[in-house]
Amino acid sequence: MNKTLKVIIGPTGVGKTAYALQLAEQYGCPILNADSRQIYRDIPIGTAAPTVEEQSRVKHYFVGTLGLEDYYSAAQYEQDAMALLTKLFAEHDTLVMAGGSMMYIDAVCNGIDDIPTVDDETRALLKTRYEQEGLEPLVAELRLLDPEYYDICDKRNPKRVVHALEICYMTGRTFTSFRVRKQVQRPFNIEKIALNRPRPELFDRINRRVDLMMEEGLLDEVRRVLPYRQCNSLNTVGYKELFKYLDGEWTLDFALDKIRRNSRVYAKKQLTWFKKDAGVRWLEL
Repeated sequence: MNKTLKVIIGPTGVGKTAYALQLAEQYGCPILNADSRQIYRDIPIGTAAPTVEEQSRVKHYFVGTLGLEDYYSAAQYEQDAMALLTKLFAEHDTLVMAGGSMMYIDAVCNGIDDIPTVDDETRALLKTRYEQEGLEPLVAELRLLDPEYYDICDKRNPKRVVHALEICYMTGRTFTSFRVRKQVQRPFNIEKIALNRPRPELFDRINRRVDLMMEEGLLDEVRRVLPYRQCNSLNTVGYKELFKYLDGEWTLDFALDKIRRNSRVYAKKQLTWFKKDAGVRWLEL
C-alpha cells in the first residue's frame, strides 16, 4: 500500500490543530477532523474548532457540518470518513486526520461493530425517560437487561447508558451481543502520532484556553444555544457548566473552575485511552 493516513491524536489542549496544519501544509493535503463536537455548527468557540483563518490555510472536512439537533454516531462517521478517504486518496498519497474523539479515531482505524441505528421512536422514549427519571433508574435497568455491558460501562455517562438501553429495547438483544470488536483491514497505511506535553504545561494550557474562550465570546455562544441544551451535541464540557451558571445554580467563577477541572479530567481520560494503543508513536512537544 502506497497511501498513508497520518492520524494526529492527543489530549485536549495539547496543540493538535497547530501540528496538523503544519503537517497538512507539508504534504499539500486536506485535514479530516475527528472531533465529535467540532462537527457541529454554532459552537466553534467552546469546541475550539479550527478558525476561519486556519481553514483558509488548509481545507478541513467534518467541521461545522451538522446542526445541533442532528443525530450522529461513530458508526456514521466511519462510513462518511471512509467514503471521503477513498475519494481523496485518488488525489493524494498522504492525508491527515486530527482529533481527540477516541471512538471516532477507533472507528476509522479499526472499524466499528455493526450496531443498528436507533429508530426515532425508541430514541424519543429513552430521551423522555432520562429527562423525567434521571440516570440512576436507567443504570439499574441496564444491569438487568445487559449485566455484561453494565460491568464495563461508564455508568456516569448518560450517553453510553441510554444508547445501550436503546439497542436493548429496539432489538430485544443485549448491547453486548453487537460488540464483537471485529478488526478490519484498511486499504491504506495508518500512522498514529500522539502528541503530549509535561503534565503541568498541559494543564496550564487547558486553564488558559478557558480564559481565552471567554475573551472570544464563549458565554454569548452558550446563551445563543440555550434553547438546544437538551441536544446531545451540547452534552459536553464548557456548555453543561455554563448552563448551570445561566440557571442561577452556580456563580460564573465556580462554573469556569468546573470547566477547567473537567477539561483536565477529560485530558487524563484521553491519555489513558491512547496509551493502551501499542501502535501509537508518541511525540513530546
